[in-house]
Amino acid sequence: MRKPDVPAVHLVSYFVVLDEKRGELLLVAHRKAGLWLPSGGHVEPREDPWDTVVRECREELCVEAVPAVVAGREPFFLTVTQTRGQGRHTDVSLWYVLRADVGSVVTFDEGEFSAIKWLSLSQVLAEPGDTLDPHMHRFTRKLMAARPG
Repeated sequence: MRKPDVPAVHLVSYFVVLDEKRGELLLVAHRKAGLWLPSGGHVEPREDPWDTVVRECREELCVEAVPAVVAGREPFFLTVTQTRGQGRHTDVSLWYVLRADVGSVVTFDEGEFSAIKWLSLSQVLAEPGDTLDPHMHRFTRKLMAARPG
């Protein structure tokens, strides 16, 4: 298997898990990035990005991927980010929104993440930007504007 920085630019499927009733998002403490991020992973060659979401959701959070009402199986957000640390590369990320209740995610990939936490949308916006994915605040504001009532 090649290192994640080959090729220099690649496609990523992020998925933000949302408790639709409580208005809370699940973030993971990504060991390698040193940031609180949505879950996700690189899209394999010839893999549909939604299939990446389904696969990574099972692998990383041990739950089935259920599309949220706000976007269904379509990407809700798109970002281009220069990664940090060793093996720097550019991630073109499709952000999907999944739905799950706060109590339904109880295990996670401890090799990749050191912790998980649920935050209200306003709590996400109150987090310092340098502790989150650089696009997390903008994503959260867009999600807030798109949610009904």
